[in-house]
Amino acid sequence: MTDLRRHSPASERNGPPILAALQRLLPPAGVLLEVASGTGQHAAFCSAGLPGWQWLPSDFDAAALPSIAAWCAGLRNVQAPITLNVLDDPWAGVPPQVDAIYCANMIHIAPWACTAALMRGAARHLAPRGLLITYGPYLLDDEPTAPSNLAFDADLRTRNPAWGIRRLADVAGEAAAVGLMLSERLDMPANNKLLAWSRPD
Repeated sequence: MTDLRRHSPASERNGPPILAALQRLLPPAGVLLEVASGTGQHAAFCSAGLPGWQWLPSDFDAAALPSIAAWCAGLRNVQAPITLNVLDDPWAGVPPQVDAIYCANMIHIAPWACTAALMRGAARHLAPRGLLITYGPYLLDDEPTAPSNLAFDADLRTRNPAWGIRRLADVAGEAAAVGLMLSERLDMPANNKLLAWSRPD
């Protein structure tokens, strides 16, 4: 029998610290939309550690959906994955309101317009106290950039000039334009950050 699961070593490594952060940031139960689920490893691992949450995985690439479904097979709190292009308005197949949106490793591997679109979609779909949680590398004005991130940024831009590690200040500007503010900034392994965005009280 063919195993449809794709494997990402990075997803396997960063799953545990991401789950620990989600368990601290999120309430005991809710509905979470994952944008850019990729292989599906985060959906499988993190949903198992958040049993009170209904997890809706998605990806821009329809070819990724069989891998996501295979990783999440048998998990009762994970819904069937959907195809989602953040540039679409509205987001077809997404509930009108969700309690959290989680997006890892998309902002730097997508054109800049996708960051603004992610923020607009989050503003449309998040419940009043909901969180948008993003994970990945960022360029920070108040911290020197790690050599590994500089090399990664150069590699991304060689692969696609529209890609690249984004300045956190620029991402925050897109969030502020739709009423979202940075409420948590957590240091993560391998020079990554986990950021939580919310509406001011």
